[in-house]
Amino acid sequence: MFNNFVDKGIMAGSKFISVREAAQILSVSEKTIMDLIEERKLQAYKIADKFLRLKRDEVIRLKNTGEVEIENEQFPYTLGERVKDFFYFNDFYIISGIIIVILLYFIFHD
Repeated sequence: MFNNFVDKGIMAGSKFISVREAAQILSVSEKTIMDLIEERKLQAYKIADKFLRLKRDEVIRLKNTGEVEIENEQFPYTLGERVKDFFYFNDFYIISGIIIVILLYFIFHD
């Protein structure tokens, strides 16, 4: 059973996993993972007082108990979200390009 998670590329060598990875293992949303933590069905650990992690064994144990229902809800990736993500992940390149164009304008402007 553990090999199924290795095949999916989920941090195979780590004892602790992120909320996102736990959500992938349990086939639920990240919000559901946070709810499970609040309900004390999962124990969360803060790493470096910043990163929330869960023990892989505890997540797999919870999956094997069958207490968590798989969520089949999928939310569409809207155009607004795509545009927002584009600027979020490419802001450095956009700003750099604008600065280069401005500098070239001043260099070659007569």
